[in-house]
Amino acid sequence: MADVAKLAGVSHQTVSRVLNGAPHVRPDTRERVLAAIRELDYRPNSAARALVTRRSQTLGVVSFDSTLYGPASMLDGLERAARSAGYFVSVASLRSLDTRSVQEAVDRLRDQGVEGVVVIAPQTSATSAVARLSSSVPVVAVGSGAQARVPMVSVDNRAGAEAATRHLLDLGHRTVHHLAGPAGWMESEDRQAGWRATLEAAGAEVPKAETGDWSARSGYEAGLRIARAEGVTAVFCANDHMALGLLRAFHEAGRSIPGDISVVGFDDIPEAAYFTPPLTTLRQDFGELGRRALELLVAELTVGRAVRTPAEVRISPETVLRRSTGPAARG
Repeated sequence: MADVAKLAGVSHQTVSRVLNGAPHVRPDTRERVLAAIRELDYRPNSAARALVTRRSQTLGVVSFDSTLYGPASMLDGLERAARSAGYFVSVASLRSLDTRSVQEAVDRLRDQGVEGVVVIAPQTSATSAVARLSSSVPVVAVGSGAQARVPMVSVDNRAGAEAATRHLLDLGHRTVHHLAGPAGWMESEDRQAGWRATLEAAGAEVPKAETGDWSARSGYEAGLRIARAEGVTAVFCANDHMALGLLRAFHEAGRSIPGDISVVGFDDIPEAAYFTPPLTTLRQDFGELGRRALELLVAELTVGRAVRTPAEVRISPETVLRRSTGPAARG
């Protein structure tokens, strides 16, 4: 800063005012300082600034299995929202979301000086881990259950499953089969609960659910079994990747989509519109998810951590109608 001040012919206090955007600096003086900064390639020392302001402008994110579309998209949405708000993001990616692993990750992020932490917690084990966290910085959970006991943002998976199931029933299908996600995942459990509740409310038969592991391969294997079953006319898949495998299995079995069987997915991955046929699905707005999580965390940082009921934000998914669903075949 002293070098910039010397080159610009001003005091280091003036340089500081320019860097901090203070309004009471003459335009020509501001331009001289900025020109000197460009010429010297000056960068403020973020560590020194953090010591003075006690603000690192850095947030921590604890994530899990970012190879999956949902967690990866949540992380991307958070990073974009943080960048727009002027924060950097430091990520700790875990293989296991048990209590010890989550606590250690949060502690490492605190050692880096983060101001707050977002935990992407899609599994029930992660929800329990978040509920047991000991942390001196604010924590917000994304994709968790209410028992996490911290401010939380999530997609309303149950409402999305209800919408998918109602859509198929409204097309005249007598019941809807379900390809569920793996046990221990909040999304899987909530979507299965929404599917079941909608069938029961309509007085429809509740078939036994098939179970996959979120992958297209597991959807294909389940699809081969479902294709051999009698009377199946509609299937709701807990995510789009499993729906992709299911569609292939049905094509190989000679089952027309949607002539013989209608299929609905969940997520609206970028490729869903290019499946054969294009997939009807429930779209999750991961950008909005990230923005709302960041709003909760910044609110915690701004107003402090007074004892109160943790905020809970649920974002409704949007039904995207394409060509994989149609009226039930008469017969």
